[in-house]
Amino acid sequence: MKNISLKLDDAIFRETEEILDRVKKPRNRYINEAIEFYNKVQRKQIIEEKLRIESGIVSTDSMSVLKDFEDIDYVS
Repeated sequence: MKNISLKLDDAIFRETEEILDRVKKPRNRYINEAIEFYNKVQRKQIIEEKLRIESGIVSTDSMSVLKDFEDIDYVS
């Protein structure tokens, strides 16, 4: 486990302490869970952005292929 020094805004610290009193959870565990949750949110946003970019790239290619198919003169 790594040790870090952390500076919190006073309001965030007070609110956290109040919550910790009610949920009876060690501060260290609470902060670890909060960071773990936030990391999951950030990873999801990174994946969504990557998919949005890749979807845009594929969309351009898909429209080009669709136009090629439309230009084909199908003979029965």
